[in-house]
Amino acid sequence: MPELAAAVQKKDETLTRQWLALALTPGMGPTSARHLVEFMGDIGAVFRATLTELEATGLRSVSAQSLGTGRSLELAQDELARAAAAGVSLVSLGDADYPAQLKQIYDPPLVLYVRGRAQILSQPGIAVVGTRHPTPYGSGMAERLACDLASRGLVIFSGLARGIDTSGHRGAIAGKGKTVAILGTGVDIIYPKENSRLSEQILALGGALVSEFPLTTFAAPQNFPIRNRIISGISIGVLVVEAAEYSGTRITSRCALEQNREVFAVPGNVTNKNSWGPNTLIKQGAKLVATWEDIWEELPAAVRAALTLEHGTESQDMETASLFQEAELSPHEKKIFALLKADESTHIDEIVEKLEPGISASEIFAALFELELAGKVKQLPGKNFVKTF
Repeated sequence: MPELAAAVQKKDETLTRQWLALALTPGMGPTSARHLVEFMGDIGAVFRATLTELEATGLRSVSAQSLGTGRSLELAQDELARAAAAGVSLVSLGDADYPAQLKQIYDPPLVLYVRGRAQILSQPGIAVVGTRHPTPYGSGMAERLACDLASRGLVIFSGLARGIDTSGHRGAIAGKGKTVAILGTGVDIIYPKENSRLSEQILALGGALVSEFPLTTFAAPQNFPIRNRIISGISIGVLVVEAAEYSGTRITSRCALEQNREVFAVPGNVTNKNSWGPNTLIKQGAKLVATWEDIWEELPAAVRAALTLEHGTESQDMETASLFQEAELSPHEKKIFALLKADESTHIDEIVEKLEPGISASEIFAALFELELAGKVKQLPGKNFVKTF
């Protein structure tokens, strides 16, 4: 039995090295690599083929040379050594634990580099995406919805970018749930740097950092649109929270539609450019999201049943993100809350000017403090206030 286990492990390592070698072969992308494997019959046949046989398949010369001379396998061996030293695991397209959801897309990555728990990639999850320059309303909705969903067992997938991505990851962490960052760099390069602490929190709570790019790959602009197909492909559905007309979020949304994933969107102020993306998606048939239940009810029945059994769907102590404020407020709090906006800050002087003499300045300060404690109002630098959602 020990000999059998060792043989299986050696076979798995060989397969991983071969898929990685294909991924590192110059001039070859995921689609052409898979077509080559299909043409040859299996991946082992690719590496047993002679240079002449490889060239006969129509491969580019640089690719055939790298495979035929063994250079690709040498590159893979070196990369595996670097990954092992960095504590990074690799999941190849031929592995049994490669995410089944991701395998369904047109061009799945040949290899995934993973820091953290690789098993989490196969768990059901929702992608949270949006602009890098959100309003306080957008950040608040992304964070609360991610918190509500993660606390109920869904994995939150996003890209670790500034803005909505960051809010989605933070929400999952606040909900003590699992979140996975799909990077446009190597998994050993955190971009942007200010999210280094966030990446550590993701790993500490049992999440993962994932990339299809080799170690030490820097933040090249062309990498981020490429990785967006993974964010949507690995998820059950994609939630869009604020996105301008021309943004990377459009790419992710399009990928989601092409991959037959559910698309959800939080509606926004029609006068705000960041509302163009979600509002347009809603007009085109995306599910309008006001609370976590709007996403929950669209999940496959088997997924809902499994998550409900493990985590339940109710939490007596948890507030729920919503477009509608239902909690009871005092008369003073109601007046202040009605005055504030979610997508535009209001200075304290303007609040006092509009509400005096009906409410004194000290009463306004006290009411604002209570609203902040309740999480309904957020104070920005310079004594500016906004609704959180």
